[in-house]
Amino acid sequence: MHIAIIGYGKMGRLIEAQALSRNHRITGVVDPFIKETQTPGGAPVFKTLGDGGNLGGADVAIEFTRPDTVVENITALVERHIPLVVGTTGWTDQLDELTQLVERAEASLLWASNFSLGVNLFYRIAAFAAHLVDPFPEYDVGGWEAHHHKKVDSPSGTAKTLIEWILSSMERKKTPVWETLHRSPAPEEIHYSSLRVGSMPGIHTVLFDSPADTLEITHTARSREGFASGALVAAEWLVGCPGPGGPAGTVQQGVFTMDYVLKDLLGV
Repeated sequence: MHIAIIGYGKMGRLIEAQALSRNHRITGVVDPFIKETQTPGGAPVFKTLGDGGNLGGADVAIEFTRPDTVVENITALVERHIPLVVGTTGWTDQLDELTQLVERAEASLLWASNFSLGVNLFYRIAAFAAHLVDPFPEYDVGGWEAHHHKKVDSPSGTAKTLIEWILSSMERKKTPVWETLHRSPAPEEIHYSSLRVGSMPGIHTVLFDSPADTLEITHTARSREGFASGALVAAEWLVGCPGPGGPAGTVQQGVFTMDYVLKDLLGV
């Protein structure tokens, strides 16, 4: 499989290293802040998508940049009919219009707030726990997330997806509250807070609290390795690659999330 990498920060470098270890080929990297003309793996570096042309005939592009550039990148790649995997967060308020763009172009987009296999299992575990406690109003629900101090969006995309899963499993909780509260939360609200500090890759916790006890479910990312490997699995799925080192096959057309990939992997 031939892969173009859009954004060559910590995630882009991890994706390159893992892609090469899986016997894929990096056809180009796009990042305006990289001074080198090629990566350690030998891929050419372009300052802009315009400079990159067809990105060396890439079967798929993987995008990890910033909220202020991701929509422009999605638009450009969709118009070129290059299947795209997006791990950047902070842009889904424009998802509806971008979905229409993808559908009109008969293109392919797979996005996720978090590509980690562990996180995607965590969503399902937390949602099932929420379903179990829903009949018991003595259990309130809330939580918090923490990330490194350079993360620019808050709450995290993972937190937003997590709360969507929980709300879909409960009748008595309807609305998330992300900001600081100077009042008591309403019975139908879930308060979920954010912390930005240090270098941590990410912690997400859900609490089910009653006067008698507390149930706590936490996912802690030890490194970004899981995000990179999950993004590559998603890219292989999107373009019909049979596995590491294999060629692209039949491309999935439309807009997808990591949930589609997990359903295939889990067989449910």
